[in-house]
Amino acid sequence: MIDLTIMQDASEVIHYDRPGIPLCISDDNLADYPDRKALCHWHEDIELIYITEGAMNYHINGKNLLLNQQDCLVVNSRQLHYGYSHLNHNCRFICIVFHPKILGASQGIYAEYVMPFIDNKGIEYLYYTKHSPNYSRVRESITRILSLKIKREDAYELKIISTLHLLWHTLLGQCQSLLQQEIISDDSGLTLQKKMVSYIYEHYQEPLTLKAIAASASISRSKCCMIFKEYLHQPPIDFLNKYRLKVSGYLLTHTQSSITEIALSCGFNHLSYFSKIFLREYGCTPTEYRKQMKIPDYNS
Repeated sequence: MIDLTIMQDASEVIHYDRPGIPLCISDDNLADYPDRKALCHWHEDIELIYITEGAMNYHINGKNLLLNQQDCLVVNSRQLHYGYSHLNHNCRFICIVFHPKILGASQGIYAEYVMPFIDNKGIEYLYYTKHSPNYSRVRESITRILSLKIKREDAYELKIISTLHLLWHTLLGQCQSLLQQEIISDDSGLTLQKKMVSYIYEHYQEPLTLKAIAASASISRSKCCMIFKEYLHQPPIDFLNKYRLKVSGYLLTHTQSSITEIALSCGFNHLSYFSKIFLREYGCTPTEYRKQMKIPDYNS
């Protein structure tokens, strides 16, 4: 089972394949993620996705995409995003995550060819289907990188970095019109959303209220609800409870704590309410969930 390491500011800690080389390449199975869904997060790295089997819903800054088989996606740095199952079906995909600094052979190159792209508010992501311009180049770059990792020939990382440079050249060319104009974008809503998500991740064990979540971003409760609806398409308290349930699911399968202890540690003051919304979310009780995962029930 895959578990993302999420910091309290909602940023993901990327576990690179090798220390000192900011690159992570994986052939993933969505069924390996808890509930076939990644946590809402962001990171400084660029993310490349290629769907090899099935389909996946992908959420970026309040926008929903349906990635079908053989679709590609490039997610720019610092975007709030997550992927999750489409119709509860499984999905296989190649995922490549790399820090932009891997492209900077010198400060001049980084300043001229990398920073304008990652800092451009108009480039949140690039989505490719079979009919999109540059689709073949993007797909071939992603599959080549995975192949190079699998073969692991001597100094294969150099070939991967070379492939990333060629891909970056393609992306720059495609976005030239955006890069040549000054994008004036009010991202204050996204900034506030990140603050509130971060607050929830940090304080989910406490008796949080809508008022407290809104106060974490210094806004009213009504504006808080509007921002959650715009970017995450759900009320703040629903997001809070879903995160608490995800943490509880992890604890049920990775610890020997009792159901009551887990409920309390995740911010649920009443076991009956915890069991009720757990059943609604996962289709089984916490005890049944633990048994399905072959973890003994340690309720006292």
